[in-house]
Amino acid sequence: MSQPITQRLTQRQKVLLVAALLSLAAIVLPFTNSFVLLLATRVLVFSILAMSVDLLLGYTGLSSLGQAAYLGMGSYMAGILATRYGFGLDATFWVVILLGMLGGAGLAAFFGLFAIRATGTYFLMITLALGQCIWGLAYRWNSLTGGDNGLNMPRKAEFWGLKLSHDVTLFYVAFGFFAVSLLALYSLTRSPFGRSLEGIRERELRMSILGYNVWLHKYLAFVIAGAFGGLSGVLWAHTNGIISPEDLVLTMSVDALLMVVLGGSGTLIGAVLGCAVVLALREYLSTLVPWWQYVLGVVYILTILYLPSGLMGLPAHIRSLRGGGQSSGPAAKPAAVGH
Repeated sequence: MSQPITQRLTQRQKVLLVAALLSLAAIVLPFTNSFVLLLATRVLVFSILAMSVDLLLGYTGLSSLGQAAYLGMGSYMAGILATRYGFGLDATFWVVILLGMLGGAGLAAFFGLFAIRATGTYFLMITLALGQCIWGLAYRWNSLTGGDNGLNMPRKAEFWGLKLSHDVTLFYVAFGFFAVSLLALYSLTRSPFGRSLEGIRERELRMSILGYNVWLHKYLAFVIAGAFGGLSGVLWAHTNGIISPEDLVLTMSVDALLMVVLGGSGTLIGAVLGCAVVLALREYLSTLVPWWQYVLGVVYILTILYLPSGLMGLPAHIRSLRGGGQSSGPAAKPAAVGH
């Protein structure tokens, strides 16, 4: 009886620790220079996309290479509404947020009809192909998207009397949406639906035999991930001030996937950690050497080889080394660390 109580206390301690660290970041970062503040804002926005990938990879067992399509859907929706109609630059900003999420969810609902029927490598390739279709539309549909020139946001949005042209205000707005997204996804993964997704990830056939509608569960997870991808896209447009087909390229989806693997899949907060490490390393290394991509590639390879649970599994890995190389059970599994 004591083991479940200990596990609950451990889980509560993890939640409190994450909340404390996020609160500390929210207090300290606004007092840093503008470059660090902008980098932190981008980390928060892109972390929403990374967490949506983690919902698929870490909890459902689906490796997607098309998540950038939903970010692009939200970005272009925000850009087109702003440049053509001035929509979303005032109190209607909330409406664009909602439309961006619905656009991402709708696109995922359509793509899911084709992708969810496949598994493994076939699922990976279908999501890649579908994502590239959206990139092709953004690149070729010049009259709507501006082609390779993209769209420039006319000005920063305002809502509730707050001007997103101020870096500190933009940071807190991004932080607020990030915190709500983290809380929503955390609650989802701890719900019976989230537990069902974990069961599907571990033993899909067994869950099907037990009477679960496996296809519907995976489809709903796919749509929810698309909605949060759309949300990150709207915020990404207002953070960058420009939307282009570069936001939909394959490398964006690959980056999000690698961030989740680096931080620790099946943890949510690991996706955030991986996103922060990758974006910070990218900015720092690019100022030191022109071949910084190779350094980042080595980091990915070493993590996968020697730390398969990601950075979130590092404490458990250290404990196992101190204990003579014996793993501590569930902590050794990537999807079981730090829900």
